[in-house]
Amino acid sequence: MRKILIVGATSAIAEQAARRFAADGDALFLVGRRADRLEAVADDLKVRGAHTTGTHVMDADDLAAHAPMLDAAEAALGGLDTVLVAYGTLPDQAACAAEPATAVAAWHTNAVSQIALLTDVANRFERQGHGLIAAISSVAGDRGRASNYVYGSAKAGLNAFLDGLRHRLFGSGVQVLTIRPGMVDTPMTAEFDKGPLFASPEKVGGDIHKAIGKRRAVCYTPGFWWLIMTVIQSLPRAVFHRTQL
Repeated sequence: MRKILIVGATSAIAEQAARRFAADGDALFLVGRRADRLEAVADDLKVRGAHTTGTHVMDADDLAAHAPMLDAAEAALGGLDTVLVAYGTLPDQAACAAEPATAVAAWHTNAVSQIALLTDVANRFERQGHGLIAAISSVAGDRGRASNYVYGSAKAGLNAFLDGLRHRLFGSGVQVLTIRPGMVDTPMTAEFDKGPLFASPEKVGGDIHKAIGKRRAVCYTPGFWWLIMTVIQSLPRAVFHRTQL
């Protein structure tokens, strides 16, 4: 039985991953901003087989709230061995380009707050000599594109941080997993026209569950995004700048 903390537990992707953890009989501690949604998800996971479910209300942008939340999770579960960071926002690129404060706020949620939280988790796991850290990033971080470069650059920063953290913790007994989804049909993308590259939360949640079980380092989900992003990254700048990506 794993003792799993999920931060951003009410997101569509996190909920689908949590259902699979529940079916495994794992103990879960769910963190989010809305108490009512957390309780509804927790009740559902109990029915699906979770060993225990605890909840905690927190705004992840409040860095001072991270340590008390981690303390509460450890107390509720009798320790932690897996942490999934699954929150984030998809900011409006035009608004970010027009207003510096909007761009900075997007960076704070999608990179700064997550780096702060993951640093605390990493230090705790390193001290105990074991654990698995997983964080949801995005394929948008693989190359800056005009359509979403503020969001993408925040995810690129998170990717680099996770790469460095993985390197630092090599041999410590602590695993670090970077999850890089492509486009997913969730409430966050509700206003987007859905094409064939969009995946379901069920597919992505299932891939996350498998990647955590296999203790992988990087998970592109669906897997075809690895090939797509390899091609995009390989385009010469003179060619890339003529695209509408």
